[in-house]
Amino acid sequence: MTATLTTLRARRELDHRNSNGIDVTLSWCPAGNSLFVTVLDDSGDAFELAVESHKALDVFHHPYAYASYRGVHLLDVAA
Repeated sequence: MTATLTTLRARRELDHRNSNGIDVTLSWCPAGNSLFVTVLDDSGDAFELAVESHKALDVFHHPYAYASYRGVHLLDVAA
């Protein structure tokens, strides 16, 4: 768990948007030079996608489409 917390703290927010109770964040982790799009909604559902740099903005703008394509399921983070 410590490694996960350290990784989360090491991330740099590159972009963020909020619309209709949905937060979408694009972040970069310098340790692994990796990009992530994280989605959290007001009900507590969330998911995260690791993204390639050339697709990062497209995934940021259309995270549900990419999540569906990849078969990603929502996580209940409110519990």
